[in-house]
Amino acid sequence: MKPPAHRDFRWLLTGRTCGELGNAVAPVALAFAVLDLTGSAADLGIVIGARSVASVLFVLFGGMLADRLPRSVILQGTEVAAALTQATIALSVLYGFASIPLLIALSMTNGAVAAVSLPAASSLTPQTVPETVLAQANAYVRIGANLGRFTGAALGGVLVASLGTGWAIAANASLFLGAALSYRRIRRHLRTTATARPLAELAEGWREFTSRTWIWVVVAQYCLVNAVNVGAMQVLGPVVADEHFGRPAWGFILAAQTIGSLGGGVLASRWQPRRALLIGVALTLADAVPLALLAQAPLVFPLLAAAFANGVAIELFTVAWDVSLQENIPADRLARVYSYDILGSIIALPAGAAAAGPLAARFGTQATLLGGAALIAGATVAALLSREIRTLARKPEPVG
Repeated sequence: MKPPAHRDFRWLLTGRTCGELGNAVAPVALAFAVLDLTGSAADLGIVIGARSVASVLFVLFGGMLADRLPRSVILQGTEVAAALTQATIALSVLYGFASIPLLIALSMTNGAVAAVSLPAASSLTPQTVPETVLAQANAYVRIGANLGRFTGAALGGVLVASLGTGWAIAANASLFLGAALSYRRIRRHLRTTATARPLAELAEGWREFTSRTWIWVVVAQYCLVNAVNVGAMQVLGPVVADEHFGRPAWGFILAAQTIGSLGGGVLASRWQPRRALLIGVALTLADAVPLALLAQAPLVFPLLAAAFANGVAIELFTVAWDVSLQENIPADRLARVYSYDILGSIIALPAGAAAAGPLAARFGTQATLLGGAALIAGATVAALLSREIRTLARKPEPVG
């Protein structure tokens, strides 16, 4: 049976899609809310970086919690909390009491909530389908998430341009509540072997994480890639958009990346190469192309094409990464390994977001974006030197 034939998986898919739809509107609207408030790229970097700081502080706790408690229950609580924080941001913008300190505080709250939810969301999929359709299930989840991101990114740009940032952010609250109701319908829960010793549990997860070279090498690669991308796409991208082609076009460029991710998810559900991780890591080179275009040719149509291709590449990597972890890590330790994965991937985000504005002021936006593209390419080539990444193969499907 295909993944949608399983009841729990259908509700998981619905919850992830609703949550991603809400999340996609928020960064677009929040970026322009900060720019409207102060006009400062540095302030925007600080607000985005504050969310990342909270995520770094709480993600290990989220992984430990997800190996102790029902993961769907954790997701219910985090989606409700996300709705409350987004509603407060919207009210502050709509009623004129928004300020940088307030947005920093709310962004940190939202980041903490997201950090707790991420390991649970990433490790819930194997509980909802048989192992034989795990790759397809991950692809379906990614397709649903990307449908939400595509719709949300385009809607975010249009709402900001037509109705203002406050109403764009307000739309998130109901979507997060819808996600919480979907997670509430999931019935199957993992029986855990968690002890009452949190530090021992974290140490056990760390041993699982460090014992496989291919895991920590990819996480180190994405530590740099993600830091560069958050500064380039979330801080400098809106600045370039305001200077060259406008806010609605920026929303559609982000949406084009999500359409590419949707196409990549469809491709991943049908094409499952034995060396999927090798292919996914190599395709990370596509992340450098939009940055180079923003620096050298900030034109809408080339950026749309580059964003689409980048989305396909991101999706092929993400599905390959999720399946590689889910096939090779014991189920009762998977959330903790995911938490170390997430921690490594986001730990440099605050620095990337906060540094983008000052670097652009010191060296120029063009040079900063080109330097970021070079760093992404270098990190990817270095990761491909790992023999384990080049040789890790998918497990064969059981016969009969």
